[in-house]
Amino acid sequence: MEKTVILVLVGKRRESAVAVQTVLTKWGCNIKTRLGVHDGVLDRCSEVGLIMLEVVGTADEKRQMAAELTALKGVTCRSVDLALAD
Repeated sequence: MEKTVILVLVGKRRESAVAVQTVLTKWGCNIKTRLGVHDGVLDRCSEVGLIMLEVVGTADEKRQMAAELTALKGVTCRSVDLALAD
């Protein structure tokens, strides 16, 4: 069993959120699980957010998604492939 997780660190969330959401919507059928977290609540909301994605699809689709996210200003992205040892 293999899993691919893409970790997305978003700086300046208020400025980047729409562009990030546009990319995630484009690749929505490839996103199996999505979890977004950021520090703070109400008036102490952090400008940095972390999105964790479990993705499916071909290796090329996964690379393209990560590349599109990485190309956004203020966004850092890493893809991690995990597999269980036999």
